[in-house]
Amino acid sequence: MSDKTPAQRRRFLKAAATTTVAAGGLAAPAISRAQAVAFRFQSTWPAKDIFHEYANDFARKVNDMAGGRLKIEVLPSGSVVPAFQLLDAVNKGTLDGGHGVVAYHYGKNNALALWGSGPAYGMDPNMVLAWHYYGGGKALLEEVYKALSIDVVSYLYGPMPVQPLGWFKKPIAKPEDLKGLKFRTVGLAVDVFKELGAAVNPLPGGEIVPALDRGLIDAAEFNNASSDRLLGFPDVVKNCMLQSFHQSGEQFEILFNKGKYDALPGELKSVIDYAVQAASADMSWKAIQRNSQDYIELKKAKINFYKTPDSVLRAQLAAWDKVITAKAGENPLFKKVLDSQRTFAERAGQWQNDYTVDFKMAWNHYFRKPAAKKA
Repeated sequence: MSDKTPAQRRRFLKAAATTTVAAGGLAAPAISRAQAVAFRFQSTWPAKDIFHEYANDFARKVNDMAGGRLKIEVLPSGSVVPAFQLLDAVNKGTLDGGHGVVAYHYGKNNALALWGSGPAYGMDPNMVLAWHYYGGGKALLEEVYKALSIDVVSYLYGPMPVQPLGWFKKPIAKPEDLKGLKFRTVGLAVDVFKELGAAVNPLPGGEIVPALDRGLIDAAEFNNASSDRLLGFPDVVKNCMLQSFHQSGEQFEILFNKGKYDALPGELKSVIDYAVQAASADMSWKAIQRNSQDYIELKKAKINFYKTPDSVLRAQLAAWDKVITAKAGENPLFKKVLDSQRTFAERAGQWQNDYTVDFKMAWNHYFRKPAAKKA
């Protein structure tokens, strides 16, 4: 038993703790809940869209892992600024951050639309993200933002399933059927559909169905079965054309105001890094579950689905080639991004195409009924 008095023991323990901290034996105390940082985000999506749900999913992961030290609140599109003004609002500090897509910034520099628009030299959405993080895309995006005097921290995540060609009053049987149509799309897809003869209106997601309903546009694309169903496409149009190259490799963007982000301690920045990766995987899995179920529900609602004819897909590729040739001649940054994508896609695409089995063959083997034999 110690012969020290209680007072002596308290002095001893206090001195020992001071010595341990001075020697680096204990980390600095964590930020208390009273010091918690609150970030106000806005998405570019209506509250009812699954995309806004994805934004909330990311915020919840950060909030849970941060243990009360950082809290992100996500508001729906239009709560503070219109959808297409998100980048400026985050840059200026009007918002602490946001959730959207890079293609929505296309009007500032058309090179930004290359993160999503077009066939991406045959890369699927996950491969585009691989190019971004491991093939030089991230540095190029930062270079474009710097050229625009945009001071934000950008994270790309969440590979989107390939988008339908769109919703039409009449099925599209050939490229000529697109001529003269008042059509909604965004990014470089605007230029592709213009090249195909459509009159294009780049509306944000929440304005599409009302415009269709009022006859301001004849046809439109947005993104996926879940979003299209939630936004009300089946209430105003009954024909959907599946498969397209206009936005076949898109992903989401999470934005932070750089000053607010830089002020965070290192461990909270790590929380954000890993929350992005976790949200990317989770979004991919959730999309498969929800999109496949909503596809069934749309069929029950008597929506007519058609595969986009190969002639239309080939016409898209030809139109894309014309568009990127013109843009690359006008914008050195556009050409720089294209060249980087092409170099990565040539190598990664050959590997994927050579190694990947035809999953459709296996699905048909188990689920496709054989054609009835003629009597």
